[in-house]
Amino acid sequence: MFIQIHADNQIPSDNDRDTRLEEQIRQRLARFEGRITDVEVHVSDVNGPRGGNADLRCSMEARINGIPPVAAIDEGADFDRAVIGAAKKVVRAIDHQLGKLGDRKGH
Repeated sequence: MFIQIHADNQIPSDNDRDTRLEEQIRQRLARFEGRITDVEVHVSDVNGPRGGNADLRCSMEARINGIPPVAAIDEGADFDRAVIGAAKKVVRAIDHQLGKLGDRKGH
């Protein structure tokens, strides 16, 4: 599973943070590891220099063999919360999609 993390130019790059978050994403998506080809993560600063509570938005897309790509968006006060929130939503969406496939196979 190939994971790519992108941040907009208002967010300083941080290789340690990206490596840590990549591992978190990998753990959350581990049970789909054989089916997911790659995950693309985009984090942007919603409010810019104005600040605010849900300041960062993360959009995450997982490409999965056999079903259309699954995407989710979450916002958080910091980079980690936004990314982990989006990862949780992607897991739920994949479960939902694979559940629908399972229902069709059973009929």
